[in-house]
Amino acid sequence: MVKVALFTSLRDFADGEAEVEVDAKTVGEVLSGLARAYPAMAEKLDGGVSVAVDGRVIASGLTEPVREDSEVVIMERLKGG
Repeated sequence: MVKVALFTSLRDFADGEAEVEVDAKTVGEVLSGLARAYPAMAEKLDGGVSVAVDGRVIASGLTEPVREDSEVVIMERLKGG
């Protein structure tokens, strides 16, 4: 299981939890695991989130590996002009 830290705007979709666990080996599996565990979060995830793994922002690598001891942080992307 991978621990995933959620920024404030996503916590409402995870029963207020700041950190959750999902079974995943890649960034894509983290996102799909979150969507399965918290269906209300799926729309936010599909709308665009930023994922950081061990301090590196993963731009578009859904196949980027994650380990059980990885620090994974999910945050909503900022939008605007």
